Amino acid sequence: MSPKADDLTTLRREFHKAPELGFEEHHTKVRVAQILRDMGLEVHEGVGVVGILRAGQGNRAIGLRADMDALPIHEASQHNYPSQIPGVMHACGHDGHMTMLLGAARTLAKDPGFDGTVIFIFQPNEEHGLGARAMIDKGVLERFPMDEVYAIHNLPGAPLGQVSTRQGLICSSESLFEIHVQGQGGHASMPQAGRDAITIGTEMVQALQTIVSRKLPPGAGAVVSVTEFLTDGQRNVLPGHATLKGDVRARDPGDREAIEGFMRQITEGIATAHGITAEMTFNTEFIETINAPEPTKAVINTARTMGLETLPDRPPMSFSEDFAHFAAAVPACFLLMGNGEDGPNAQPLHSNDYDFNDALLPIGAAFWVELVRGRLSGIE
Repeated sequence: MSPKADDLTTLRREFHKAPELGFEEHHTKVRVAQILRDMGLEVHEGVGVVGILRAGQGNRAIGLRADMDALPIHEASQHNYPSQIPGVMHACGHDGHMTMLLGAARTLAKDPGFDGTVIFIFQPNEEHGLGARAMIDKGVLERFPMDEVYAIHNLPGAPLGQVSTRQGLICSSESLFEIHVQGQGGHASMPQAGRDAITIGTEMVQALQTIVSRKLPPGAGAVVSVTEFLTDGQRNVLPGHATLKGDVRARDPGDREAIEGFMRQITEGIATAHGITAEMTFNTEFIETINAPEPTKAVINTARTMGLETLPDRPPMSFSEDFAHFAAAVPACFLLMGNGEDGPNAQPLHSNDYDFNDALLPIGAAFWVELVRGRLSGIE
């Protein structure tokens, strides 16, 4: 039994009109839990929402995860179901991810066709890399043991329904850094009397760019970006303090650790050269997402069985995904599913005119159903 596309579209647009930010998904959680209970599933509410569906006597269990949070973006879409919450928008497709998973749950509840347990995980706060860890810290994996766990993310610009994934690393880590430069302010006409934090901070910005270009192997796929430069200067006042903020992406834990070490060397070295002090923080919120062999093979085989275009060894993505925390604890596969090549469906994720493609909803829901039936029936 395939989910009805019209019903899924109505539900997705309902979610789209009522977006909520990370850890504020109060209405969304209530609605998801209500839908799951109406299907007859066992429902547990906490940091997120977990639905349990059992069939047969099998003791294997698999988890399927969807993210629920939206972004602090003012929507500029032209369709007739825009966000009703000013400054908040589903600009990453989490409205669609939830809907596909609920569509699969409805089909499996009516016509299971599997032997074991399916754990439907609706996770908050993916965008800040905090939701998966919060659910794990609250014991979701101990309360609901699973043998494998999976997640889908839509991919704008890729052909509708195209499934792409890879064994091993699929998404980069993300680390956020801040560098606080403490120099000596002064008069703009007498720079020699102070320690200009702009000049010193700019030197640090330039030096940080040599980490990827000169200190890591070519092809490492790492990115070091300074995204903010804040000072206490004025039109005729040289700043005594500057704060540099930025973002580091890495495809290997060893590279991530090396980058942090190089950043500290550069920061301390330049500060010492100018006779000032500097402090740096480096916090990794998203670790690298690693796909396990067997779940990845299962995703590829399921897509091929359904006749979907399949890329089984796509290049790793530079973006980060906090599904990584689930994948670090349980054999997992994170896969991408094409959102379409034209119009709002092809706009970049996190853009203010992006929209999830409703034509993908029945495809994604059907994919989940086939994957469950395959993994919980001995079919590899």
